Amino acid sequence: MKRKLTCMASVALAVSLTACSGGGETATTAAETTAAPAGTEAPAETEPAKEEGGALTAGTYTASKNGMNGAVEVEVVVDETSIVSVTVGDNQETPGIGSPLVDGEKEGTIPSIAIPAAIVENQSTAVDAVTGATITSAAIRSAVEDCLTQAGANLDDWKKPVEKADGQAVEKEADVIVVGGGGAGLAAAISASENGAKVLVIEKNGAVGGDTLVCGAIYNNPDKELQSQVEMSDAVKKTLEAGIGVEPVDDAHKELIDTVAAEWKEHEENGDTTLFDSDAWFTLQTYNGGDNVAELDLVKVLCENATPGFEWIQGLGMEFNDTIGQGAGSLWQRTHTSTKPMGTGFISTYVENIAANDNIELLTSTTATKLIQDDSGRVVGVEAEDVDGNTYTCSAAKGVVLATGGFAANSKMVNEYNTTGKWDDLSGLPTTNRFGCSQGDGIVMAQEIGAALNQMEQIQLLYLGNVKDGGLTKYPARCVNGTDQEIFINKNGERFVREDGRRDEICLQVLAQPDAMFYFLESADGDYTDVETAVTADGFTFKEMEEQGYIIIAETLDEMAEKLGCDAETLKATVDAFNASVDSGEDEFGRTLFSIKLENGPWVATPRQACLHHTMGGVKIDTEGRVLDESGAPIEGLVAAGEITGGIHGGNRLGGNAVVDTVVFGKLAGETITK
Repeated sequence: MKRKLTCMASVALAVSLTACSGGGETATTAAETTAAPAGTEAPAETEPAKEEGGALTAGTYTASKNGMNGAVEVEVVVDETSIVSVTVGDNQETPGIGSPLVDGEKEGTIPSIAIPAAIVENQSTAVDAVTGATITSAAIRSAVEDCLTQAGANLDDWKKPVEKADGQAVEKEADVIVVGGGGAGLAAAISASENGAKVLVIEKNGAVGGDTLVCGAIYNNPDKELQSQVEMSDAVKKTLEAGIGVEPVDDAHKELIDTVAAEWKEHEENGDTTLFDSDAWFTLQTYNGGDNVAELDLVKVLCENATPGFEWIQGLGMEFNDTIGQGAGSLWQRTHTSTKPMGTGFISTYVENIAANDNIELLTSTTATKLIQDDSGRVVGVEAEDVDGNTYTCSAAKGVVLATGGFAANSKMVNEYNTTGKWDDLSGLPTTNRFGCSQGDGIVMAQEIGAALNQMEQIQLLYLGNVKDGGLTKYPARCVNGTDQEIFINKNGERFVREDGRRDEICLQVLAQPDAMFYFLESADGDYTDVETAVTADGFTFKEMEEQGYIIIAETLDEMAEKLGCDAETLKATVDAFNASVDSGEDEFGRTLFSIKLENGPWVATPRQACLHHTMGGVKIDTEGRVLDESGAPIEGLVAAGEITGGIHGGNRLGGNAVVDTVVFGKLAGETITK
């Protein structure tokens, strides 16, 4: 999907932004993003200083350079001595990271806006990259230099260092400070504001969104209305019967099992043949799926508040598809999917609400470095520093919410805590996370003031990473929320695992396959039949993804086998065996979720690998989200939410539960900190 950007850039966007205003659709916009309107000269009062000796041939020049997701087109207008305007045109950069998330809004510093403005202001391409979007920033700068070269420039004349003012000491005050502008942090900010607080959000990247922005956009919760449209097969019943048939680890676990068993009995006695679900069954599956090592009280908070959280974020304007599915690794058909690509729906919903709220301030491109305590030990603020060297002392009358994410992108921490024996050396494994996120910095800050840690050894891999850089991007929609309509095959064309199983079990099997990779194999049966009109989960056409090598399309299995380099008869036998399992309901790998046979082309194969994805351990919290010290007592004035916390997911996080975590515990954190 090509995106043309709208927004008049201003010099102010080159520094941290502190406010937002209302917005429109996430997708793409129609006009250009310019430092001055293309083809016109900058107004006299804002005309940049002209650099002597930098002679140019006046005119309009264009260039295209590869960014994070593909080509980024740039147009540069110059006169004989200056850069008049820089325009970022068509591109495929991720909304909220490389391009604007919400049309016309200021969710932070976006490179397609900030880099052109900074180049025109400074008459130099040696401007700083936007934190968290360095690849897009570099592509824009490189394209501008290409245009200058076309204009006859000596590039050395246009790379003069940009002078920066000396850093200033800044003081800020708020009722609540939220550290981290991802899903959990923004949910906490809105929740705290709803409870009457003035809120300051500190985000180290150029724009808010964090790893939630690039998540699979799936949310789990029981939904009687949608689940009543799904017939419960005998194979699915086996999953339920296995869940209530486990040996309880303690009395609380037994009580939960008994509750689900009673609910299931009533469901059957009522003659209800549709899909069974309840808060208790969701809780039991989450607890069992995490190897019964999570804190059951926290699991109950997550699952029992999933539906109220779902309704809350819908009330903020979030939109979901009107179908229920089973997300990758979610283990049950209770998954709702955003109508917008990846996590852009969640973050744009939060941004639009913050934009209309005068009581929430965003401080982006700013890294929190220390929690401030008073003499009693209560957390009363945060010290921070921005990319320009300004230092901040931020006072919080009610307290601080930590929502800085996990540590899956910090290989040193991963290796330090990888002690369960489940995983071999993980040091060379890529991550699905944005490198500027999930570094564990909030965990370290909490540790420094005595916070206890919980289950840091519990680390999750995910099999959805692309084989180029591990990113959780560029895959057909069924791969994340269509387990019933695909199979997983290795390079030999053979199935090797149950596709509807746990994430850790699937990843262990993926790592054991040739070259530690596999393919999602889908046919034209099921949700979409036309690859000409189908798009990937993050909004790209199949044709674009085929051209870039992210998917393989073939009309027949013979053609697919040739393209994959496997034996055609082996591949066809694999598909035939699976189709026989659909008929019988019995599968050699134990799969229980079936909806279609794979019979008709075109066929689509998506190469993927297992990557570091989620860290289930973090700071220890109670059921109100309060951070606890080593003695188990709450640290006054400190609450945490999201992946920074430990104890909620246990040894294996179910797919789709991370977003539930951000909403439920983010909302809870905002309520707790304002009490």
